[in-house]
Amino acid sequence: MRSSDERIDRLRRLAWLLDSSIAIPGTRFSIGLDALVGLVPFIGDFIGVAFSALILLEAARLGVGRRILARMALNVALEGLVGLVPLAGDVFDAAWKANQRNVRLLNEWLARPQRTERASGMLVFGLLAVPLVLPLLLLALLLYVAAG
Repeated sequence: MRSSDERIDRLRRLAWLLDSSIAIPGTRFSIGLDALVGLVPFIGDFIGVAFSALILLEAARLGVGRRILARMALNVALEGLVGLVPLAGDVFDAAWKANQRNVRLLNEWLARPQRTERASGMLVFGLLAVPLVLPLLLLALLLYVAAG
């Protein structure tokens, strides 16, 4: 089993890859693979949310408390839902950087060693199910409306 330091470093690298790994020439801005994949309507956003969920799962395994997990899930859900809006959602996704926000939350939690109760499997499942299922429900609604 990996040490928690190795796991956190792996999460930090994943967040950077997803959110900031590609510098935009001539600017101080960067985007990540999440923003590029998100350009593919619906499927790209779903893939981005799925990779973001990996960070939440690992945070839960590290023992992050429910309140922090809920904040992390909210970051992912917001990015996933707004990301569904063509173009404007992609710009938001590139700017919001939910994965790096979540790794910062994890690091802040680790820096303040508090005894927090491990999140239950059902709570984590519920938190992750919302950002994963909502894009699918929105897709079904859009297809229903488009079919007339």
